[in-house]
Amino acid sequence: MAVNVHITEDYKGIPCPNRKIINLVKFICKRFSVKNAIVSIVITGNKKIRKINIEFLNHRNFTDSISFNLSEGKKRLFELIVNGQKAKSQAAKRGHSAIGELALYITHGLLHNLGFNDNNPKNAEKMHRLEDEILQRQGFGIVYHKRNNLKKNAR
Repeated sequence: MAVNVHITEDYKGIPCPNRKIINLVKFICKRFSVKNAIVSIVITGNKKIRKINIEFLNHRNFTDSISFNLSEGKKRLFELIVNGQKAKSQAAKRGHSAIGELALYITHGLLHNLGFNDNNPKNAEKMHRLEDEILQRQGFGIVYHKRNNLKKNAR
């Protein structure tokens, strides 16, 4: 049994260190006892993610991450679509790396597939703290809370 990660780069604006992303996904899966999974990650831009968001979720906006849990039985199959274009612009605005922002989107989507939810403030805070803990342990640093602290300080 293994965790297999497939990365498709539809957006080329961020140099994507595939090994680092694969290690991130495997770390998250191991932490939550997922031993047999296929995780497909598509890195795309605003136009394509908006199209997917409209088609599957009936939302008209550009989003950062869309995740689908296509699992059947014990075989886990996760599909993540993440917005590389948004990661690049948000990272530049907030003063951290684009790959760190992209790793946040991947972590967020994967945590949704594993049952985490950010549907209320308490759950959102718990999920975002977990994201930062995971990202920090994997060498990306604190991304979510750093980003939101900058928003608060700008007010």
